[in-house]
Amino acid sequence: MYSVIGKLQSRTLRVVWMLEELGLPYELVAAAPRSPDVVAVNPTGKVPVLVVDNTPITDSTAILAYLADHHDNFTFAAGTLERARQDSLTQFLLDEFDAALWMAARHSFILPEELRESAIKKSLKWEFERSQRTLVSRMGEGTYLMGESMTVPDIILAHCGMWAQTARFPIVEPKLADYLERMCNRPALKRAMAAEGGDGD
Repeated sequence: MYSVIGKLQSRTLRVVWMLEELGLPYELVAAAPRSPDVVAVNPTGKVPVLVVDNTPITDSTAILAYLADHHDNFTFAAGTLERARQDSLTQFLLDEFDAALWMAARHSFILPEELRESAIKKSLKWEFERSQRTLVSRMGEGTYLMGESMTVPDIILAHCGMWAQTARFPIVEPKLADYLERMCNRPALKRAMAAEGGDGD
């Protein structure tokens, strides 16, 4: 059984969602960042952490890639053009979506109050909207980012979409809004969002 450390109100949700999609058993240790349970396995204090055979794996994207590769699902094979496109989308989402939302969060409640710059959010929202237009130009006509196969970047994008709603970053592209609505209705995501009430089975 996998052990996932971190609260669902973070990128930990991505990992739990993947495990639910894969139908794998796991235990969720709902620990806050920098809490003793987290620091014991990740000195940076960041979540999520996936513990596999007493070995911690950190960073949500690295964890998703490990699970997808290890279970040969939600990914294309390494060395293929499809995998290169998949990895390119993953990096784009991390650079353009995740990074903007994380920077806004840092200047909202994470950094010490005297270091926060609220004015930065205006430029971040502008970049976020521009990035949506770029993403939509890369989306095909399939159900998912890579066509008819759900892959790692789908989980990252859908999580960023939910994060954006909480942070009041508008989704301005109708095609992206429709995609996010489909993804947020997936049963595995709903199970994941309820996981802090008990272990996955």
